[in-house]
Amino acid sequence: MTRQNSIARLIAIACLGTAIPAHADALIDNVDGITLDAEGKVVRFTGLVMTPDGHVARLLKQGEKRPDKLDWRADMKGKVLLPGFVDAHGHVTELGFRALELDLSDTSSLDEAKAKIAAYVAANPDKKWILGGGWNQEKWGLGRFPTAADLDGVVGDRPVWLSRADGHASWANSAAMKAAGVSAKSAAPVGGRIEKTGAEPNGVFVDSAQELVARVVPQPLPKERGTAILKAQAILLSYGITATADMGTSLDDWMSYRRLGDAGSLRVRFISYGAGIEETIRIGGVGPTPWLYNGRLKLAGVKLYTDGALGSRGAWLKAPYADAPTQSGAGFLNDDVLRNYMSRAAMDGYQVAVHAIGDKANAQVLAAISDLSETYKGDRRWRIEHAQIVDPADLAKFGEHGTIASMQPVHQTGDRTMAEARLGLDRLGGAYAWATMLKNGAVLAFGTDYPVESPDPFAGWAAGFTRADADGKPYGGWQPQERVSREQAWRAYTMDAAYAGFAEKDFGRLGAGQWADFIIVDRDPLLASPSDLRATKVEETWIGGVKAWGR
Repeated sequence: MTRQNSIARLIAIACLGTAIPAHADALIDNVDGITLDAEGKVVRFTGLVMTPDGHVARLLKQGEKRPDKLDWRADMKGKVLLPGFVDAHGHVTELGFRALELDLSDTSSLDEAKAKIAAYVAANPDKKWILGGGWNQEKWGLGRFPTAADLDGVVGDRPVWLSRADGHASWANSAAMKAAGVSAKSAAPVGGRIEKTGAEPNGVFVDSAQELVARVVPQPLPKERGTAILKAQAILLSYGITATADMGTSLDDWMSYRRLGDAGSLRVRFISYGAGIEETIRIGGVGPTPWLYNGRLKLAGVKLYTDGALGSRGAWLKAPYADAPTQSGAGFLNDDVLRNYMSRAAMDGYQVAVHAIGDKANAQVLAAISDLSETYKGDRRWRIEHAQIVDPADLAKFGEHGTIASMQPVHQTGDRTMAEARLGLDRLGGAYAWATMLKNGAVLAFGTDYPVESPDPFAGWAAGFTRADADGKPYGGWQPQERVSREQAWRAYTMDAAYAGFAEKDFGRLGAGQWADFIIVDRDPLLASPSDLRATKVEETWIGGVKAWGR
């Protein structure tokens, strides 16, 4: 035995009799802490004890003795502490790219949009394609879709391709249509529509017809996709969102998440739903993944689409649109194909989340869930994303088979006048029916559908219990019988949004054993007026007991 080995052996023997000191807990102290308990009741506390690995050990009340042995203590000087928000429905890479590319979401007229496009083009002379989105002809008060001619007057020397705010339509200039070979002879695929002037495409492509141009649009490089995810993560953290469902993750997105996770760059907890059954299987193989990167990423299920959106008249309705009597939207999948996709996912244990906005689309998905529940037993947590327009006769079915209504309060405040125009006043009985969903026993999970809307959860929280917009309109709320309470809306944005992703044991509230995911804000949201609640600012965002963002 060498001298070095002898010394090492003696040290090892000596250590056997020596206790290795364990790390002690940490304390976030002197807070005005508020959370919900397992029953959804409000709990107030003044201290949060965390384990060394970043979980909640216990909550301390005013005057309760603090631990004697601590690794560290942070004095928050009486500030308000809340559990982090969980956004039940968002699009992560799209949020990042919207922030990095041309963003028209803040424009209120076509002329304003054209001016912003011109400024962007002038500032980016080397871009071969002008890409972006966020336009909304309803917000512009245009009374029609924009056209290629509107764009050609601003930029005609290179292709322009801009997605509508909801992602269910896109706007091209003539150069983009030429690059894609689109002409009067081009036929819209099933589930899509080409807007035309006479026989000629006029620049707007709805739902699956977008692929006619999108197929020639340059795809982002892996480093660009990673940059977009990091940008989106920073935005989410700034709004106090500590976990989010990513609805429609592509394989390229997933690989970017994995590269960022390998580099230790993931902070937010991402619950991924693959973009269709084939893409989901490419990502996960025979089933969902476990939590990766210390609870930062998992593949939970598959995202399917059955129709489009109201704004582009792609939502599939049982009766024609009131403002377009020749149109009823379109169903993307027939009943057999939808059931086959859902069954294929359920066979391998993937959770199924289906986009359905129109009343016919919602009826189709509810019927499929009812049929498949006879075969696929257990805790499936079938999800219907948006569930905006439901036939009142179908509302009770959301309380069956553990169906989750994954809805977005900000859609109601943003869409209400458009919904009235699209449907007529006599067909609004099942529109954005949050309170009825709860009464019927459905789980209500709230999100924002960012970047369709801002990811700001405080705006959605306020809309949830007022059904009024930032200006307080309409007075008393739109369809006020569908308001939920302030606490119910908060629950839908936290613990039930976590439940919707099979993560209620991990986060969503501040209970013993859950991750210490919390935010510090500048006011008490349970005492604030709706307008003050909307003005709430996040000062710090902590994930797993580690500060991830500060203002």
